[in-house]
Amino acid sequence: MPEKPPRKGASAAGTPRRVRADAQRNLQTLLDAALAVFTTSGVDAPVREIAEKAGVGIGTLYRHFPQRSDLIVAVFRNGVDACADAAATLAKEHPPVEALARWMQRYVDFIATKRGLAAALYSGNPAYDSLPAYFEQRLRPALRSLLDAAAAAGEVRGDVDPFDLLKAVAQLCTSGPGDDPAHTRRMVGLLIDGLRYGAGPTPASGD
Repeated sequence: MPEKPPRKGASAAGTPRRVRADAQRNLQTLLDAALAVFTTSGVDAPVREIAEKAGVGIGTLYRHFPQRSDLIVAVFRNGVDACADAAATLAKEHPPVEALARWMQRYVDFIATKRGLAAALYSGNPAYDSLPAYFEQRLRPALRSLLDAAAAAGEVRGDVDPFDLLKAVAQLCTSGPGDDPAHTRRMVGLLIDGLRYGAGPTPASGD
């Protein structure tokens, strides 16, 4: 009897092809570990510390990220992607204005983690030149979708530029030493409440 070809998604030995999923999990673990180390120890922390925190060998880290700048770029992009992707999830789970408010607080969390990368991102290294554009390309549409939904529901005003709002929240997150993070969240909450000023239902077409 001729041998059956391996099933789609399985290796010739019959083992399910899980390498890609496992590799993705390992990569995410590395990025999470790097962010944690950068936040506490700065972007110049020894890469061995990151590898140990992730539970992988130093060779695995270098295989994914040959240069420290490669790792920093990946950590930044990973944070941007997670924040952007949260918009669609929140929109499915909550009413429009609540989804908007929750996402804004999620964005506050992103800004907080970004501080650990600041020394590199503002160093003038050309390796990071593409990151501001990436930030805007991913986060501006995410916020735009939430603002449009809330405006269509008559819950916030409809003339807000999402990039202006992103910058406003970032400014509120620029706190001095000893400031209470809860204070920043309250200020962002007030900013969201201010978006209700002038809000009204979107006129029906033809009215």
